[in-house]
Amino acid sequence: MKDRRDFLKIVTAGAAGIAVGGSAMGMPAKSYNRILGANDRLGVAIIGLGRRLGAFYEPVAMKEANVELVYLCDVMKSQREKAAASFAKHIDYKPKLENDIRKIIDDKNVDVIFNATPDHWHTPGAVMAMKGGKHVYLEKPCSHNMFENELVTAVAKKYNKVVQMGNQQRSSGHTREIIKEIHNGIIGVPYRAVAFYLNKRGEVPVQKKAPVPEGLDWELFQGPASRRDYTSETWDYNWHWYGWDYGTAETGNNATHELDVARWAMGVDLPQRVDVEAGKRHFFNDGWEMYDTMDATFRFNGDKIIKWDGRSRSGHDTYGIGDRGTIVFGSEGTVFIDRGKYILYDRSGKILKESKGGLNEAGTALGGGGDMTTGHVVNFFDAIRGNARLTAPIDDATISQAMVHYSNIAWRIGKGFDIDEKTGRMFDRDAMKLWGRDYAPGWEPTI
Repeated sequence: MKDRRDFLKIVTAGAAGIAVGGSAMGMPAKSYNRILGANDRLGVAIIGLGRRLGAFYEPVAMKEANVELVYLCDVMKSQREKAAASFAKHIDYKPKLENDIRKIIDDKNVDVIFNATPDHWHTPGAVMAMKGGKHVYLEKPCSHNMFENELVTAVAKKYNKVVQMGNQQRSSGHTREIIKEIHNGIIGVPYRAVAFYLNKRGEVPVQKKAPVPEGLDWELFQGPASRRDYTSETWDYNWHWYGWDYGTAETGNNATHELDVARWAMGVDLPQRVDVEAGKRHFFNDGWEMYDTMDATFRFNGDKIIKWDGRSRSGHDTYGIGDRGTIVFGSEGTVFIDRGKYILYDRSGKILKESKGGLNEAGTALGGGGDMTTGHVVNFFDAIRGNARLTAPIDDATISQAMVHYSNIAWRIGKGFDIDEKTGRMFDRDAMKLWGRDYAPGWEPTI
């Protein structure tokens, strides 16, 4: 971008004034705990230095953000060193390298924590950070289960902390524009949305007991999770697919984004029912332990439906419009929305308008990042300083996150179930057994 100030003005335009669903979306900025002045520098620590790291180079390094990267933290020594070398291309000072998040939380020079750890660390790490006085940018998924979903929201409220979930499309100008139009009736009454994600992931190794890799703090990697022996390929990206100790499957990994856009566009909150058809459909003998293909249906009050079509290892472009996105059907027209554009159709399928956002956010590439994330992070910084409202506040984000957990639970117990749309509780005893998870002794997150 030639003019960074103009870019930020475009990307974050309206973030301080558009209420788009969920109680916090209309929360005045002044209601947040303003421990800092509007121009004070924020001390930042990034926890989890894997594939998502590159998304934070620009928003942390840019002068306008007025932040200092105090720490880079990861349980793998090589990740810390690699991250330091990468950030050296963007900043002219050296952050401290740390293994243990707990030491960073004790440092009063840190105001903000970016939590980009594996899923099982998201809520426990965020809770620890908030109790330690930090604001949190919490990558998706914001929770590992429904218990954590409620907990992270309750802790943010109790400690009055700014917590932004990494649903960066909430900070997309073109997405906000068309969803506002949907809410104003441009396609009539929205009644159905289809959210989809198509990828061509390959085989993954079968897990085998192995020595802990050099430089890896396996005890700290497990953190709040139940203890087990190290298996090969686990600490790196494949923890996503190796059971439920650490990951939340592809639905937690990617459906988080499109389901959020669908719910936002449809103007709904918690569903009344979920039904799922899913299974492992590819590379039957490899190490992938979750489903790799899922079709989920969520039914909401007002006879509204959201469908999730997730295919991790089949990249066929079924919809003819890309590998991920959301289609919203209304009584008078249809809208397709993805990270780069929206297309508005009338009821006969004629294109009425196509708007390209002009942002370079990644789609299915590992790690992602781009202008949309930069705007999302800047919105987070502005909210901490009391100058904006969050575009993805945690109390609203967890409503979308619940859909992830409901679909995973339905697959795990082999049946759909009804849901109390007021409390989020599931009207099924087997489902409720998966409301939370077991924690390692001494690691139980609490308010």
